[in-house]
Amino acid sequence: MTSQSTWPRGVYPARLIERLHAEGHIGARRPFDADQVQPASLDLRLGDRAFRVRSSFLPGPDRTVAERIDSLKLHEIDLTAGAVLERGCVYLVPLQESLSLPPGVAAGANPKSSTGRLDVFTRVIGDRAQGFDTMPAGYQGPLYLEVSPRTFPVLVREGSRLSQMRFRMGDSRLTLAEHLALHKAETLVYDADQQVGEGVSLSIDLKGADRGGLVGFRSKRHSAVIDVDKKDALDVLDFWDPLINRGKDELILDPDEFYILVSREAVHVPPSHAAEMVPFDPLVGEFRVHYAGFFDPGFGHSAAGGTGSHAVLEVRSREVPFLLGHGQIIGRLVYERLAEAPDRLYGAGLGSNYQAQTLKLSKHFRPFSLI
Repeated sequence: MTSQSTWPRGVYPARLIERLHAEGHIGARRPFDADQVQPASLDLRLGDRAFRVRSSFLPGPDRTVAERIDSLKLHEIDLTAGAVLERGCVYLVPLQESLSLPPGVAAGANPKSSTGRLDVFTRVIGDRAQGFDTMPAGYQGPLYLEVSPRTFPVLVREGSRLSQMRFRMGDSRLTLAEHLALHKAETLVYDADQQVGEGVSLSIDLKGADRGGLVGFRSKRHSAVIDVDKKDALDVLDFWDPLINRGKDELILDPDEFYILVSREAVHVPPSHAAEMVPFDPLVGEFRVHYAGFFDPGFGHSAAGGTGSHAVLEVRSREVPFLLGHGQIIGRLVYERLAEAPDRLYGAGLGSNYQAQTLKLSKHFRPFSLI
């Protein structure tokens, strides 16, 4: 194994992820898929079986995940030919990837964008973990994915990719001064009225002026199954109700309903950095925004087909109805330094699904427009 001194500080772009794999720090039951390594993250693949469990859990410092599964499982599901995961149920799936991280190198996980836009709740856990989606520096062991569809039943199979992992050494988040300097040099947000502080604050667009008044979508309660591996296969109106601005520039979120909305601002992640949507501040409103938080280098970058891209937001109200108004702040995008210059960027060259997006559903649906 390679010593700690040879691994740089910062978020690891694709080339360093591939090096981690080549040197045995990322294990895989099968060779990586051709497009599995993204500009600053690694897609994680489901294994050949899933366990329906009674509840979500963390194994704690003295238990492995397998030990917890044995005490909580209801039944085992074969994924080799595909299987439907039902809404409202909790599943644990052993992943094809495992970790033997070098000292100092840690990992974090998030749902993929398409997963979040289907309201499929996912979290990665490891042995003896005391937190979700976080693998401590030097972690060695298997990886498991907790999967809980909240709105639509989904068809998955061995090799389906619902989650992604980012690797880093040290604290690479920018300070207030560094965010301001990067915005001055690279333009992080294309909005003269938007202020950059410790990240870019994002507000909600409830006008839909460039979309014929379309401001978002609310999921339908009873729908067919969605195959997570099929693109452009489904009619939007079979699964979603369009939300139209009728002149009020506001929207009441109903409890237990799922919404797809979009940010008012277009943002830019320059090639030298990655970004992440940080957890929403509960003091601002009783709702959750953005399940999928990773933004790769090149998102909204002009040379990669962007010139600013809007953030699509997965929104679910909590216990009470909540009124959103146009321009209300709903999240914050925080930037991190890459450990080295990337050899690929998010965008058309990689077949990325959401470059230059405005309001857009997941890749599983055919295009929809009121105009």
